[in-house]
Amino acid sequence: MTKQYATPQDAAAVSSYLAAEGLSHLRARKYGQLVILESGPEADPFLHARLRRDTVHLWRLEIATHTGRWEKTGLRGLWQDLLREMITNYPWTLAPRE
Repeated sequence: MTKQYATPQDAAAVSSYLAAEGLSHLRARKYGQLVILESGPEADPFLHARLRRDTVHLWRLEIATHTGRWEKTGLRGLWQDLLREMITNYPWTLAPRE
C-alpha cells in the first residue's frame, strides 16, 4: 500500500483551526506523513503533538512526552475530530511552554 503524505494545505488548515480555537501560540508544519504541532522559536521548537496521515481522510494522533519522544494515543479519525479530542480531553498537551 502506498503511504499517504501530508500536504502544505493540511498544515495550513490545522494552523487556521488552532487559531480559531484561541491556540495562536501553536503552529503546524508538514513533514512527510506528519503535521507537527509546535510552539516557541523555530530553530528550537517545543513539540506538542503530531497528526500522522493514515489514509486519504484518516489520521492518527501522537503526543510528545516530556523527554521528547512520541507516544501513540490509539486515536484515529478526521484531523478535526482528533484536534477537538485533544482540546477537550488533553488540554495540557497544547498549553504554552516556556
